[in-house]
Amino acid sequence: MAARHVLVVGAGLNGTATAWQLARRGVQVTLLERDIPAGTQGSSHGSSRIFRYAYTDPLYADLVRRARADWTDLEEVSGVPLLTAHGAVDHGSGRDAAQLSALLGSLGVRNEVLSAEAARERWPHMVFQTPVLFHPDAGALNARLAAETMASLAAASGADVRTGAEAVAVRRTERGFAVDVVTGSSSALEETLYPTDVVVAAGGFLPRLLPTLPLPAEFVRRLPPFRVRKEQIFHFRWRDPDAAWPTFIHKEPGMQTYGLPGGADADFAGIKVAEFDGGPLISSAADPDRSIDPDNRARVTAYVREFLPGLDPTPYAEAACLFTPTPTEDFVIDTADHLTLQAACSGHAAKFAPLLGRLTAAQVLGDEPVPARFRPCSA
Repeated sequence: MAARHVLVVGAGLNGTATAWQLARRGVQVTLLERDIPAGTQGSSHGSSRIFRYAYTDPLYADLVRRARADWTDLEEVSGVPLLTAHGAVDHGSGRDAAQLSALLGSLGVRNEVLSAEAARERWPHMVFQTPVLFHPDAGALNARLAAETMASLAAASGADVRTGAEAVAVRRTERGFAVDVVTGSSSALEETLYPTDVVVAAGGFLPRLLPTLPLPAEFVRRLPPFRVRKEQIFHFRWRDPDAAWPTFIHKEPGMQTYGLPGGADADFAGIKVAEFDGGPLISSAADPDRSIDPDNRARVTAYVREFLPGLDPTPYAEAACLFTPTPTEDFVIDTADHLTLQAACSGHAAKFAPLLGRLTAAQVLGDEPVPARFRPCSA
């Protein structure tokens, strides 16, 4: 077989992580991105994503623990700070604080359970009605900067990183693949590349791309359905800029909300709040509509008014980003004949990005498979 040449399609968090992990191991890599790394039409843009350990599923809780070491590795190699510890609280009738605490404790993750009264004393700018889990090592990560950093590290390790370049056709050949590439400014064929392996990390563009990929019918049949949801986030100003705000998950029947410091996207002036899965479904990321649903804005604003009195309840900034969930919210990292789908998304993948890149690289090279739950077509 010819020397390995891996083409990675998509330079969001997971595509750049995969390209970096492959390139640092000496593999020839080409990374194609139709826009720019973590561009605004994808799922990895923006300066603030939650990093938290409090999963009810032991698999994911342990993966966060492992991912933290990969984030440390990335920060040390690059010299770029990407994670900020704010601490995190989980509360609401849909969150069992004691159960979460026991699971995190079994993994060595620092945490404590507070009564609603004790939590209100610690964070008087928030309202709590149930016991609260607090874990201090959680916080927020800079998604856009992380993707840019990993793309730069991939290039420094020898990867060919191409922006404004889109893979419009992927065909199998006797030696591997033929991939037609066009530039973002022209529909004319720019070049045909001949990689031995292809990794598709296209996020919300995957539903549009999937029918065009040369995958076995049985492989496609066993894939879970992918939906693309236009998540809508709103920024609210702090009343007291000196108050300490943890990130939070608040789950009640009918509505789950989350929030975190808004970061550079909103001038470091407040908290980003959203309703999880609160936006409409769209066909794919190719849908240009990023308008905000006024009903969703009204629900989130009402939530802030009731539960976050430390914020001005009028949004001063808002935006839409994309979630591409599977029905179980599990990731998909599966391979058929040297073509790997890395649909590591479902609205919660950002915190795992360097780890998912390392796992995907290992699978592409045949070193080790990813967890069986992420391989629905070949496990």
